[in-house]
Amino acid sequence: MELRHLRYFVAVAEELHFGRAAARLGISQPPLSQQIQALEEELGVCLFERTNRRVALSTVGELFLPEARAVLAQLDRAVDVARRARQGELGELKVGFTSSAPFTSTIPRAIQAFRLACPQVHLDLRELSSRGVAEAVAAGLLQVGMMRPLDPLPVGLEALELFVEPLVAVLPAGHPLAARDDGIALAELAGEAFVFFPRSFGTGLYDQLLELARGAGFAPRIVQEASEAMTLIGLVATGLGVTVLPASFNRMRIDGVVCRTLRDPGAGTAVWLVRRAGDASPLVQRFAELLENEAAEARRQRARPEG
Repeated sequence: MELRHLRYFVAVAEELHFGRAAARLGISQPPLSQQIQALEEELGVCLFERTNRRVALSTVGELFLPEARAVLAQLDRAVDVARRARQGELGELKVGFTSSAPFTSTIPRAIQAFRLACPQVHLDLRELSSRGVAEAVAAGLLQVGMMRPLDPLPVGLEALELFVEPLVAVLPAGHPLAARDDGIALAELAGEAFVFFPRSFGTGLYDQLLELARGAGFAPRIVQEASEAMTLIGLVATGLGVTVLPASFNRMRIDGVVCRTLRDPGAGTAVWLVRRAGDASPLVQRFAELLENEAAEARRQRARPEG
């Protein structure tokens, strides 16, 4: 038995006329009659009662019809699932991100767009350090990640720069430089104590801070390390020192601290999209496309002249 036999049977059962059923199926009537006869012979039953004036379902045909419809409906659902999975609309996507990702505008918008476009895809979101994101993607524990630059990147990964955001100096609210709304130079913090991420944490910001400070003519005096940006901000609020973070953290508006943009050349930090090289997963591709689109739109918005 072939699926077309079931489609032919359902068409005749619904039309109760071989000519109309044939027209509906786009075939001529004689082959349709032959296929129905072949189905009846294979089943060993009579599905229709035929006379010169009418065609009617037999008792067996009436019982067979809902089962045939169910088989065809299940087939249509299976085809739809396969098609939607191929287009990246079904399944589960495991995404890693760094702690600052939710405070950017681009990444939350991309995640929202993905949820709207693919409501039946389960997003498994996991917060990790940049090194943790890269290692998890490389190991196959995550399918895609958003992270700060990491050198070297684990073998087998490819990275796409989504955007670059400014770096800001995070200062106690009572700091003499807190009133400088036009930004500051890192050299003005040369005599300050710093609180910062440990180098082993793998954010990429550690090496960038050292490079920027070296260009400003000093080496930062790091008096306390912490692995969470919120902890660093809290330490700044207590007056223990100052720190440097991506500008996205400025959205938090925490009492006791102020953020001032660094005017130094190169005082910006990139956000990368990383995935395994050659990953052809439709889900990963769909997510990457939406993220790239949001990043491109954000760049266009920033490039537009005001007014």
